[in-house]
Amino acid sequence: MGVHITLVQGDITEQRVDAIVNAANSSLLGGGGVDGAIHRRGGPEILAECRKLRETRYPGGLPTGQAVATTAGRLPARWVIHTVGPVHSTAEDRSHLLASCYTTSLAVADELGAATVAFPAISTGAFGWPLESAAEIAVEAVRRAETAVAEVRFVLFDARAYHVFASALG
Repeated sequence: MGVHITLVQGDITEQRVDAIVNAANSSLLGGGGVDGAIHRRGGPEILAECRKLRETRYPGGLPTGQAVATTAGRLPARWVIHTVGPVHSTAEDRSHLLASCYTTSLAVADELGAATVAFPAISTGAFGWPLESAAEIAVEAVRRAETAVAEVRFVLFDARAYHVFASALG
């Protein structure tokens, strides 16, 4: 059967879903891009839970390719699933780490009982992953994932990203 994949051009912080995935940095303490937008719109509750995670489970930071959930604070979702994408490298193939961001986020969503999950285009901003490659990896990882999530929504910031993901979907 598989998960239903949809595409939306827009702002991930406005998505009414069970879980919004944050393209976080390993510190979990906020940053730029999607991460900063989620922390700003979600409010201090997200940062407070991230600080607790750093004090307890992840004192050295969340490892690349892994995922962990917090409250969604003031966002129109129940949870935020934070995942750390890899920085793109031409010297080393890190595509397995990018795919892991999607599969581990879906595994966390399953643990939470989330039926709908919104993903950004992980690692395509400051981490420099080429959009075409990132879209192919993301779509393939979600299609192959064994998950109970009913809908994965890729929320893409602009028309170019939307069209690249649409092409990757086939």
